[in-house]
Amino acid sequence: MKIDRRQFLKLSAAGGGAVFASSLAGCAGMAAGGRDFYFVQLSDAHWGFNGPAVNPDARGTLPKAVAAVNALPIEPDFVFFTGDLTHTTDDPIERRKRMGEFKEIASGLKNKNVRFIPGEHDASLDHGKAWMEFFGETHYSFDHKGVHFVAVDNVSDPAARIGDEQLAWLAADLARQPRDARIVVFTHRPLFDLAPQWDWATRDGAQAIAILEPFQNVTVFYGHIHQENHHMTGHIAHHSAKSLIFPLPAPGSQPKREPVKWDASQPYRGLGFREVQAEKQGPKYAIAEMPVVKS
Repeated sequence: MKIDRRQFLKLSAAGGGAVFASSLAGCAGMAAGGRDFYFVQLSDAHWGFNGPAVNPDARGTLPKAVAAVNALPIEPDFVFFTGDLTHTTDDPIERRKRMGEFKEIASGLKNKNVRFIPGEHDASLDHGKAWMEFFGETHYSFDHKGVHFVAVDNVSDPAARIGDEQLAWLAADLARQPRDARIVVFTHRPLFDLAPQWDWATRDGAQAIAILEPFQNVTVFYGHIHQENHHMTGHIAHHSAKSLIFPLPAPGSQPKREPVKWDASQPYRGLGFREVQAEKQGPKYAIAEMPVVKS
């Protein structure tokens, strides 16, 4: 039986995913006037991490996520990884080894339209030098079915800044878009101050938001915090993604930011990826949260 994407999202929820139907202004405008499509967001694989108390299957969850995406009943238009593909290391040889291994595993995705941005674990120690050798530019933009997508790098600077040069690039890139353009931003860290004491912020993120604010329909997808979170800055919607390696506690919920311990009775709890559905008509678009492994 052939199913459309709307039915697919309903099936996703029934199969173990949670659907967040957003009517936020940024999301509502994204679908209007374009063609319907959906993409997959994955984040924070931390390939090379070793911590059995946190994830005894650290080398298994990324391949399982790739297999889960490959098993989706409808192929996404594209797949996007929002950073921390690898776990940090001071050894530049090991850093490149991990990036090569990650890239090899990701090449197992059936969908070959795969895009990446770095996380601080990938890029902050060498200002993105190794990253660019494997994955190309750390910031860029592209268009897909009436939506303008922008990838912003807020990690290559170890001070957690986007930087004046990239902010100028962002302003120039968006200057070519009409005020009612449908704009989606991918980044790693949150652009707003979610929990600065935990490094869950971007020091000049307010400047990026100021550049985005004149546009009526903006949605931001990011990673870094290893959990689902939905937030508004004015009319701009911000949605964080779950991790593929370990969850982290809710923002500011405890004194220290420490990974949530592995629960053998509920393995892979808190890990996952998401599907984002943009529809041609209607005031909403849906975010379906999917587990790495179905329960």
